[in-house]
Amino acid sequence: MKLREDEVRVPASGYEIRSIVISPAGAGPWPGVLLYTDIFQLTESTLRTARRLASAGFVVCVPEIYPRTELAGVVLEFDDAGKQAGLAGAAGTSTVQFDEDRVAVLDFLARRPDVTTLFATGFCIGGHLAFRAALDPRVAATVCFYPTGLHNGALGADEADSLARAADIRGRLMVVFGSQDPHVPADARLRILSTLYTAGLDDLELHVYAGGEHAFMRDVGARHDPVLTDLALTAAVSFLTAR
Repeated sequence: MKLREDEVRVPASGYEIRSIVISPAGAGPWPGVLLYTDIFQLTESTLRTARRLASAGFVVCVPEIYPRTELAGVVLEFDDAGKQAGLAGAAGTSTVQFDEDRVAVLDFLARRPDVTTLFATGFCIGGHLAFRAALDPRVAATVCFYPTGLHNGALGADEADSLARAADIRGRLMVVFGSQDPHVPADARLRILSTLYTAGLDDLELHVYAGGEHAFMRDVGARHDPVLTDLALTAAVSFLTAR
């Protein structure tokens, strides 16, 4: 499928959120997906994943996650300096600010004439942010890829109440983990799953990929697992389209 790719500035309260919108060529309409990046922001690696998702028939909007900081407009490298800068960007952003940015991007997608249903997804910190997007009643389905900090509230400048609000989720939910992820180890996964079930979300879809490391879907570096990536993306598309 041929794609169209545009850089847009999503209006927010007193600032703009630089975002990349990738959609199938043609008039549509299609479901819209808010796709959250990892701490490195709009890398080509994440955009390649976004393009694969868009090619399945979605309008994918990928916003920067640190639009209020000095990292606005910055694509971080996959090295120690980039990691530290990304973590500092998270530490300088409150949960309320992350939520305000999410509302702005969902508002943007909802206004587009080529968008129908709203979905959300994300990777690492973006998986946690996608979970918070699921709290918005407009989001019909969400896929969280190895969401970091979900089990203990670690997100940004403060402790997020994400898991405690699980009962507020009204849409469908899918969560993906790698079995060898030190950021979301077995006890953290158990806490997440137990809390979701206790909150009444016992119809969720769960995937734990054996051997998968943290960020196994990032196609740069030794952790990348192409086979697991294909499996996870295929499962996500199937879930979002309710096939």
